[in-house]
Amino acid sequence: MEQAVIAALLLVGLVIGAGVGASYARAQRGWKDYKTIRTTVPGARRTAWMATRAVITKIGVIALLLFGAAAYAAAGSDHERAGPGPTPTPTPTVTATPGHRAGR
Repeated sequence: MEQAVIAALLLVGLVIGAGVGASYARAQRGWKDYKTIRTTVPGARRTAWMATRAVITKIGVIALLLFGAAAYAAAGSDHERAGPGPTPTPTPTVTATPGHRAGR
């Protein structure tokens, strides 16, 4: 009877030990991953800010171009402010001959 109790206790100890060992291995792996990621965060943060800056710059340039286009359209054309243009040179007129009637 004593051997059955010892075998049962050994089996329970093995199951509990396997569970604790797996949990310990998982915790060690988590800490290792955490330390690895913690060292890469500043570089990733810098990259993220550079990408954000690039997007904000592009949006700013597009907004300025749109504002300039709207201001140019609102100002109207230059035809109202332009001075008189060159006058066309007169072309020599053709005189009708007595036998020729215009329009026929």
